[in-house]
Amino acid sequence: MSSKTFDFLERTMKLNRRIVLCCFAAGVAANGAWAGDAAQGNAQAPHWEYAGHHGPAHWGEMHKDFETCGLGKHQSPIDIRTAEKKADLPELAFDYTASPLKIVNNGHTVQINIGDGGGVKIGDHAYKLAQFHFHTPSEERIKGKPADMVAHLVHKDEAGKLAVVAVLIKQGKENAALKAVFENMPVGAGPVHAVEGLNINVANLLPAKRGYYHFEGSLTTPPCSEGVSWYVLSMPVEASAAQIKTFQKLYKHNARPVQPLNDRAVVERAG
Repeated sequence: MSSKTFDFLERTMKLNRRIVLCCFAAGVAANGAWAGDAAQGNAQAPHWEYAGHHGPAHWGEMHKDFETCGLGKHQSPIDIRTAEKKADLPELAFDYTASPLKIVNNGHTVQINIGDGGGVKIGDHAYKLAQFHFHTPSEERIKGKPADMVAHLVHKDEAGKLAVVAVLIKQGKENAALKAVFENMPVGAGPVHAVEGLNINVANLLPAKRGYYHFEGSLTTPPCSEGVSWYVLSMPVEASAAQIKTFQKLYKHNARPVQPLNDRAVVERAG
């Protein structure tokens, strides 16, 4: 075997290993909007949808790992009808930085994975931003009304606890912070796509005022795990009709219905 042939085979083997690893990572992410949850990577978990026999009303019956979707008492999303205003709630101290734009259509939503893009500190608790994704209409409702869309900013602390900041999006002027995202949304489900030369800083997506509603809830997709801290920003941001339509062409409706509040309290920090 010549040295040139050996070099070619070695490069080919390295390329194949990278392809396998890439496909594996994409497969894990494609199982749901909440990449990182152990059950999402379960190859035996059934395919779920937002309507019909595989829709939200049946998630809890589809797999033993999904039972919390039907039996859980602290489920998300909720309709925020009333909230107790509390002056002593901590501010959301955002500290986001620019991160390469890595985008994936995982079959349920369009998701942007964040490698090292900062995070948020809530009181003495620090969370790192892992990813954000979209739902239309917004899963959260304020006094019965959903927004046109919502961006869920998913954070995780060192112990693995999740905190989600929901940024409501209403139709209005073009959203410059999300321009690159809307222009590069993958049409079909597939592997993560790194958009060459483009970065995104989630700080630019946040509204000017940072008041929020807070409650304890769950993932809004299977396995619907509870113990997730939710922070719904009360001030929405805008996106143009064309931008919203770009996402709705891919996912006309990918919002779980609101769940009973049960014994939970919703508190509000003005902003």
